[in-house]
Amino acid sequence: MSEFEAVIGLEIHIQLQTKSKAFSSDSTEYGALPNTQVSPISLGHPGTLPVHNQSAVEMAIKMGLALDCDIRRVNQYSRKNYFYADLPKGYQITQFDTPLCNNGFVTIKPKDGVEKNIRLTRIHMEEDTGKSMHDQDLNDTLVDYNRAGTPLIEVVTEPDIKTGDEAYAFVTEIRRLVRYLEICDGNMEEGSLRCDANISVMPKGSKVFGTKVEVKNMNSISNVKRAIDFEIQRQIEVIENGGKVDGETRGFNGLAGTTFSMRKKEAINDYRYFPEPDLPPTIITEEYIAKVKSEMPELPRALFNRFTNSYGLSDYDAAVLIDDKLSAFYFEDLCKLTPNFKAASNWITVAIRGYLNENALDLGDFQLKPSQIAEVIQLIDSGIINHSIASQKLFPSLLSSPEKTAKQIVEELNLATNSDTSFIEQIIDEVLALFPEKVAEYKSGKKGLLGMFVGEVMKRSKGKADPKITNQIITEKLDA
Repeated sequence: MSEFEAVIGLEIHIQLQTKSKAFSSDSTEYGALPNTQVSPISLGHPGTLPVHNQSAVEMAIKMGLALDCDIRRVNQYSRKNYFYADLPKGYQITQFDTPLCNNGFVTIKPKDGVEKNIRLTRIHMEEDTGKSMHDQDLNDTLVDYNRAGTPLIEVVTEPDIKTGDEAYAFVTEIRRLVRYLEICDGNMEEGSLRCDANISVMPKGSKVFGTKVEVKNMNSISNVKRAIDFEIQRQIEVIENGGKVDGETRGFNGLAGTTFSMRKKEAINDYRYFPEPDLPPTIITEEYIAKVKSEMPELPRALFNRFTNSYGLSDYDAAVLIDDKLSAFYFEDLCKLTPNFKAASNWITVAIRGYLNENALDLGDFQLKPSQIAEVIQLIDSGIINHSIASQKLFPSLLSSPEKTAKQIVEELNLATNSDTSFIEQIIDEVLALFPEKVAEYKSGKKGLLGMFVGEVMKRSKGKADPKITNQIITEKLDA
C-alpha cells in the first residue's frame, strides 16, 4: 500500500468545429495541403485586423452551459506573448483574466462505480498554433500553418483527480459531451481534442502539494490513463529512493508506456499578457444565453436517467446507448413505437451496431427506420417469428430490401413460425430416435441436454418450429 497520493489536474484543448478560423475567414477543413488555408490575418502580417467568430463564441457557451459553468457577460481578449516557430504572429490571442466560463463541474463514474464531481477552474477561448513537423525532413523542422488561428476552448480542472482511471472517465465524458453538442469531433488522433496532465504526488494526508510535472503528447484516452499511472509511480520511486522530483514538461511514449523529459521548468514563464488592442470586448447578454440554451440537445446524463427510470434499462444498457448520440436518439424514436424497451435496446446494441461495425458505418448511414425495427420486435413478441429467424434471416433481408416491410419479407420468404403440434412432434420423434444414448443420459439426470434436443429440432425445422411448443413437447416426452 503506497504512502503517497496523487494530485492531478487536466487541461483539455478542444478544437471547435467552425467553418472558419477564430479571427479570420480562413477555412478550418482538416487534411488540406500544408499552408493552403492561410491568409495575411492568420499569418500575422502588419496592418491586418482580427474579427470575432460568432459561431465559436456560441459553441463555447454551449460547453459552459453543459458543464454548469457561470458565463461571463463581458469578455476581454489578451495577447499571450512568446515566440515559437508555429506561432506566426509572435503572440497568441487568448482569454487571460476574463475567461468566458468559470466554475462548473463534470460528474464522472470511474471503474469503481462511485460517482464523483470534478470541479472546473475555467473554460477560456483562444486560437490554436500551427503544427511543427519533425519527421518530414532529415535536417529541418517544417511548419504547416493551416491550423494556426483555429478556434479552441481550453477546459481547466481543479486538482480533484486522484487516479488514471478518474482521468480516463473525465476525458471520456468531455469527449462525449463535445460530440453531443456537435462542437468538436473529439478525435484525439487528429489532434482536435488534446489533453495535458499536471501530476504531483504527496504523502497521504498532507496539505502541501508536491512538485508538479506536466505530461503532454497523449493521443488517446487510454494513453492519458497509461501516462498518468506511469508518472505517479515514477515520482513515488524517485522520492522513495531519496531523489527530488523536477518541475518539468514530459512527453509520453505510447509504445514503451513511459514518459520522458522534454524541458525543465526552472522559472515561471513571463508571457507579458496585455489586452488585445484590435478586438473589442465580447458582450454576452441573458437573451443570447437563453437562445443558445434552447438550441442545445438533451445531454447524456439526462438521457441516462430517463433510460433507466422511465424505460427500465439496466445501468449498463443505458450507458452503452448514451455513449453515442445517434444511438440514444434512435432508441428514443424506437421506444415511441414499441413497449418492449429491452428488445429495442438489444436490437440497437447487438444486431444494428454489429452490422455498422462490420461495414465501417455509423448510425447516420443506417438505412432502416425505427418503424421497421419496431415491426420486427412486434412480430417476435406476437410469436409470428422467433428471434433466431429475425436476426439471421429477416434482418439481413430487410437490409437488402429496405423499401419493404418486415411483414412482407416474412410472407415472401415463408419465415413464420410453425406452431402445428403434429409437424413439430414428428420432427421431435425423429430427433429422439437419432440420439437414444442422449435420451438415456437425460433420463439418468443430465437435464442440460434439453437444449441440445431443442437445437436439433430447430435445425431440422429450419428455425420454423415454435420454440415454446418444442420445449413443452420434448420435456413431456423425455419425462414420460
